[in-house]
Amino acid sequence: MTTHDALAERGTVAKARPARQGRHGPGWTPWLYLAPALVVLGGLLVYPIYQLGLISFLEYTQAQVSGGEPTTFQGLGNYATLFADEQFWQVLLATVVFAAACVVSTLAVGCALAVLLTRVRALPRLALMLAALGAWATPAVTGSTVWLLLFDPDFGPVNRVLGLGDHSWTYGRLSAFALVLLEVVWCSFPFVMVTVYAGIRAVPSEVLEAASLDGASQWRIWRSVLAPMLRPILVVVTIQSVIWDFKVFTQIYVMTNGGGIAGQNLVLNVYAYQKAFASSQYSLGSAIGVVMLVILLAVTLVYLRLLRRQGEEL
Repeated sequence: MTTHDALAERGTVAKARPARQGRHGPGWTPWLYLAPALVVLGGLLVYPIYQLGLISFLEYTQAQVSGGEPTTFQGLGNYATLFADEQFWQVLLATVVFAAACVVSTLAVGCALAVLLTRVRALPRLALMLAALGAWATPAVTGSTVWLLLFDPDFGPVNRVLGLGDHSWTYGRLSAFALVLLEVVWCSFPFVMVTVYAGIRAVPSEVLEAASLDGASQWRIWRSVLAPMLRPILVVVTIQSVIWDFKVFTQIYVMTNGGGIAGQNLVLNVYAYQKAFASSQYSLGSAIGVVMLVILLAVTLVYLRLLRRQGEEL
């Protein structure tokens, strides 16, 4: 073998060998960039969650807060008390059904308006964007109060337009939940609309034109072309909507005056508030908070796992 051949072989072997990484390696580089945000999130989330879990294992009422009685360890006693309460299961079922209805409605409205934005001219698109962002930026308390005024049985314009007289929307259980659902969708759909619209604009126009030339309807284009391509974005907005709608508090508390007549419109967040602050049973309120956290984590992990089983890249 000549010297030239030997050098060439060495060069080939050197190229085949993976280059040694730096001191930190590529695996650590993303974490170094994320470190400042993780430190802030750790301070804002980890410690409160730790305190929430700790209080849920203690006997912690107004007597312990004021120092009149010592704090005692209850173990799983608070959870046993909570799970033995029939009202807790009723509120949990109502929360799951209400949150599911809110998520489906928000996604449907947001995705439909996102598609609409791609079909209208610049001026109507700008007007719709501004109106949606205005609803998104409105504080929950303000938005809930405005919706109550719109549906007021005495002075609300909705009853006058519909000819319902002095009908009270917040008196009945289902009508009150429906009214709150409308308000939740109104203040939540802009996030879905803007996010999905940005994803649609990133889809190559040639793909949509080819589908149109093949005679596909708008619904078929969305179902067979856009939805599969936007699946990562839809995953994000779905998980965000589940988290937001499952822990709705302000809208229910303001619009149903703390949970409705005899607690008929209670959801878990309002139920936890009543237990912790109205009844001074802080340990039970913390236990409800822990249960909500576990449910949300479980739903998110199961959803992501199902998508990965289908071979989706997230």
